[in-house]
Formats: sequence, structure tokens, C-alpha cells
Amino acid sequence: MGKTEYRNVRLTEAAYRRLEMRKQDGESFSDTVERIAGERSLLDLAGILSDEEAGAIRGAIRERDEQSRDRLDRLSEQLDS
Repeated sequence: MGKTEYRNVRLTEAAYRRLEMRKQDGESFSDTVERIAGERSLLDLAGILSDEEAGAIRGAIRERDEQSRDRLDRLSEQLDS
């Protein structure tokens, strides 16, 4: 196996703190950067759905929100009585 190469990177204190907050237990900073750099941006998904598909998803989300609100209302009423 080849020798690992290292690079120095300068970060502002604020950038370092943000990176440190994203670091998971047992992860090196290199692991964290590789994980974050591999994440997809929401912009990568732009245009992937047709208007009809997007509308169907929005409708399903609205329906789920309403069901959740109804459930919370029922639970709240039970706690109040």
C-alpha cells in the first residue's frame, strides 16, 4: 500500500469550529472533510422531477402535515381533560 500524502490547509477559527461541530465520534478531520465533500447539494436535484411529480410530493407532504397536526390536537385534548 502506498504512503499517505498530507496537505496543510488554513482555516479561519470560525471555519474550524464549524468543521469540528460536524466531526463525528471516531472520525479524523480528514474523514469529516471527505464525508462532507461527498454530500450532494440540493441544487444537484434541481429539475429532477416533473411539475406533476413535484406537485404530488407537495400534496403528500401537506396531507402528512395535516395528519400530524390532527394527531397533536387529539393528544393535546387528552392531556387537557
